[in-house]
Amino acid sequence: MREQVYTREDTQRGPLILVNASHPLAAGSKPRLCPALPGEENVLLERHAARMLAACVRAAGGLGRIKAVSGYRSRKEQRQIWDDSLRESGEAFTRSYVARPGCSEHETGLAIDLAADAPFIDFIRPHLPRDGVYGEFRRIAPLFGWIERYPAGKESVTGIASEPWHFRYVGAPHAEIMAQRGLCLEEYLALLRGGGLRFAYRGGAVRIFRIGCGPQGVTLPLAVRFTVSGDNDGGLLLTVREESA
Repeated sequence: MREQVYTREDTQRGPLILVNASHPLAAGSKPRLCPALPGEENVLLERHAARMLAACVRAAGGLGRIKAVSGYRSRKEQRQIWDDSLRESGEAFTRSYVARPGCSEHETGLAIDLAADAPFIDFIRPHLPRDGVYGEFRRIAPLFGWIERYPAGKESVTGIASEPWHFRYVGAPHAEIMAQRGLCLEEYLALLRGGGLRFAYRGGAVRIFRIGCGPQGVTLPLAVRFTVSGDNDGGLLLTVREESA
C-alpha cells in the first residue's frame, strides 16, 4: 500500500492554518505567488488562492470594480506597517487593526484586503460596500473558498476588530461550512479539535477531522481520497470525500 508521511513542518502550512497573536507563523516560509487579480501586478497571493479570488470576483461581476489593496506581505513589510501605524495612529488603533509581525495572515499569502475602486483608498481600513457587486461577491465568496475573516461580533474570539474588507482563503468545503454555521476560523478549528464533523457536499459527503502530529510524524494511506492542511497548532486536518452510493 502506498503511503505518505507528514511531518511537524506540514502542520504549519495549508489553507486552514491559524495565524494570530497566539499562533505566530513560522519564520522563513514564503508561498508561491502570483497577482491577486488580473491587471493588479503589485498585489500578490498564493497561486491557488489568487485563482479562486479572480474566479469569484469575475463571477460577481466585479472585475475592475473590486480592487486588491493588500495581499502577501513579507515579515519586514508587516513590521514596517506596524511601526508606521504605531507612530501615526497610536497603540490602541494599531492593536485593533494591525497584526504584529509574525502574527499576520498576510504573511501566508492566503489573505487579501479588498476595496471598491475609488480615487483614494485607505490602506489600513479600505471600504468595501455590502450592496451591488460587492454584496454579490460577499454572498458567493464561500463557494470559492473565501471567508470574511474578522466579522463583527467575533472580536473577543479573533482578537481583531471587525474588518469587512479582509478576506481569507480556507478552501472548500470549509468556507461553506463556516458561512452556514456562522463560525470564524478559531471556532471552526475548535469544532474540528472537538471531534470533527460530517457535511453533505456536492452529491456526496465529506468527513473532516483533526489528528495530532508528534515528533515522528504521521503516516497516511494514499488509497483513501483526502486532502490535508496543517492547523499551525501541531495538528493535521483531514478532509475525506465520501461518494454517494
